[in-house]
Amino acid sequence: MSVSQTTVKAGSQAARKIMIRRICSCGILSALAAILMYLEIKPSLLLLPFPDFLAFDFSEIPVLIGTFALGPVWGVVIELIKNLLHLPATGTMGVGELSNFLTGSIFVLTAGLIYRKIRTKKGTAVSMAVATVVLAAASVPVNAFINLPFYATAMGFTLDKVIGMSNAVNPLVKDQISLLLAVFVPFNLLKGIVVGLVTFFVYKPISKLINKTYDQTHAKAKK
Repeated sequence: MSVSQTTVKAGSQAARKIMIRRICSCGILSALAAILMYLEIKPSLLLLPFPDFLAFDFSEIPVLIGTFALGPVWGVVIELIKNLLHLPATGTMGVGELSNFLTGSIFVLTAGLIYRKIRTKKGTAVSMAVATVVLAAASVPVNAFINLPFYATAMGFTLDKVIGMSNAVNPLVKDQISLLLAVFVPFNLLKGIVVGLVTFFVYKPISKLINKTYDQTHAKAKK
């Protein structure tokens, strides 16, 4: 009886340690991601052919690191917390944060699911390359059916005004289809490529820590 009780107690303690490590890692990475999200850059400052309602930032880098270290579900959790922390500074009634959460979750989920099967430097590159393509493709339905209607409603804009704002910086934009294909697809491709490249170079010096964290926080599942 005493042996059984000791085993349960030890197992519970190990599970608590794993969860504490996950929560602490999640909190640190969420805070870092939120800080980077506050340091967003408008496309006009970079002379890019995208309207300024699309902001570029590097907040997905800590989210990706968390995804690789903790797993894809925790990556989505970090993505959610990051956007909740950014809500006080929203200029779009929360629509920008909703958009960032949806597209960011697609990006990190895809990368995380692939990396979970191929936990190597090559796996990192493959996961982010595939995730970038999936992100760009998913940006079409996500923006067509969710983000654009919500943005227009929240900001009191018609879709024609959004198209006009985009046409002012990108003459290829004539209607909703061209807006999706000439703005949202290339913007997300560029974002995925830049974030992926930076994450890839950051990954190399901390890969041992990432894999050690993954092993330790998934120890119970492996038994």
